[in-house]
Amino acid sequence: MTTDQSIISNSSRGGFNKGRRVCVVGGGIGGLTAALAFARSGAEVAVYEQAAKLTEVGAGIQITPNGARALEALGLEAALSESGLEAQAVEPTDALTGQRIARFDLGDLDGPPYRLFHRADLIDVLANACRAAGVQINLGEKTQAADLKGGIIVGADGIRSTTRNFLNDDRGWVGTNQVAWRAVVQSVEPDNVARIWMAPRRHVVTYPLPNGRVNIVAVCERKDQPAEGWHHEDEPNNLRSTFVDCDDQVRNLLEKVETTHLWGLNLHKVAQRWSDGRICLLGDAAHPTLPFLAQGANLAVEDAYVMAAVCDRDTDVAVGLQRYETLRRPRVTRAIEAANANARNYHLSGISRRVAHMGLKTFGVMAPKVFLNRMDWLYGHDVTKD
Repeated sequence: MTTDQSIISNSSRGGFNKGRRVCVVGGGIGGLTAALAFARSGAEVAVYEQAAKLTEVGAGIQITPNGARALEALGLEAALSESGLEAQAVEPTDALTGQRIARFDLGDLDGPPYRLFHRADLIDVLANACRAAGVQINLGEKTQAADLKGGIIVGADGIRSTTRNFLNDDRGWVGTNQVAWRAVVQSVEPDNVARIWMAPRRHVVTYPLPNGRVNIVAVCERKDQPAEGWHHEDEPNNLRSTFVDCDDQVRNLLEKVETTHLWGLNLHKVAQRWSDGRICLLGDAAHPTLPFLAQGANLAVEDAYVMAAVCDRDTDVAVGLQRYETLRRPRVTRAIEAANANARNYHLSGISRRVAHMGLKTFGVMAPKVFLNRMDWLYGHDVTKD
């Protein structure tokens, strides 16, 4: 496979995307991946992003092997290797004592490396590849699906998707009574390890990023939730005070936080309708995901690859898009349920916390590969072979 030709356009049954017009609403990771996947299969693609530039509030992102398979099939293997760090392991850790509970070596996973990126770097990789493939990227354009005429319209416009609202009347959500802070600090980590610092009703996830930085996502349970969206700035002292009783390793890292953003976490239903004729949803627009499995972006990447692939194999766009939903709905539903379960498991207290930590420790010592094998349904999945 060359860098300008993907599996999508190699199928003897494919080729129907050639010359099709595709409009992508939203220039995030899912939207740009969809644009690239359609362009690689011969479509004429335009992206419409309301922001004046392709950027992200500073934060990290984990691209797990399942997401990486799709990105590498689109010719991005070298760029991913250059822009990200290969994660060595995940370590669940007691945030109160600083003691490591277990270690699960990510090198034991099959497939591409488990990589850690700054979101802006990954956006640059995708945008550069899109432009090289002939994608027209329109910035500062607040475009809605209903305004676009002709061709396939991809709603990749995130958790506040207007495209979802155009297709559905299921705008309800349920508050989780949890909030999340996100920050990036300058700090040199001795290894490329993602750590989950667990405390009663709280946890912090940390992992290194390129150029001597560390990504921080901290979550706690509380009743007063801000609105969703990472654009809400908060005082770093509010973050620090929430974890003031934790180990020095946690507190010292949080002391480095100069700016932070706060998000109120809500549960959203998977959209009832993903497509209608030539209009279709992907990523958070179709299935918003809590950040407790590191799969939001990975699922969007998978969505994008599958959407372009099935459309390339069907002369009828509506049939192809319905097939895409049929393929994707069971998997994303399972991933969302797993993320919801982690939200509970990270915040245990009392005897249930001690029992859970003992179980993790036993797995880490006696059967670490067995633990990872239990996640093979997630990390081992390969959408390029669907």
